[in-house]
Amino acid sequence: MTDDDERELENELARLQQEHRDLDVAIDALHQSPAPDLLRLQRLKKRKLQLRDRIAFIEDQITPDIIA
Repeated sequence: MTDDDERELENELARLQQEHRDLDVAIDALHQSPAPDLLRLQRLKKRKLQLRDRIAFIEDQITPDIIA
């Protein structure tokens, strides 16, 4: 992997982590509302899971494999 590729992955990782944190705040705010929109809540949670999977994939790409 080249330095440019790694830097690009790190930038994407930072963006995805920020979006994941933003979704945490949005989901929490929706839970606190008197009449939460359950469909919207479900979509936000699904998006958060997709982000978590993508974040894990990118972290695996950045972290070198170490054979013990």
